[in-house]
Amino acid sequence: QVQLVESGGGLVQAGGSLNLSCAASGRTFGSLGAGWFRQAPGKEREFVAATSWSGDSTFYADSANGRFTISRDNAKNTVYLQMNSLKPEDTAVYYCAAGVATMTPRGYKYWGQGTQVTVSS
Repeated sequence: QVQLVESGGGLVQAGGSLNLSCAASGRTFGSLGAGWFRQAPGKEREFVAATSWSGDSTFYADSANGRFTISRDNAKNTVYLQMNSLKPEDTAVYYCAAGVATMTPRGYKYWGQGTQVTVSS
């Protein structure tokens, strides 16, 4: 069993940065892929970024490419999402997930509770 807890969300002005963290418990986390998704009010949950179990392979949604960076530290059982040049349309609840590193939510078995990110214009 893996439990995920996100932190680092908050209110930021457009153009600013936030660094989200996802702390995992469970001995198998280091062998799982990890991803970040987000969900804005009235919209479906959408893929943001994902990384392989080792961190050697990463991929991003077009909306995140060039602005966001996903990374992980398996020694600390933590996955990060560094978000730069934030835009109001990035406003959403951001979720961390662990499982098969894919762009679809179905690939992930474990989910965190989410952290709110609000970007003001």
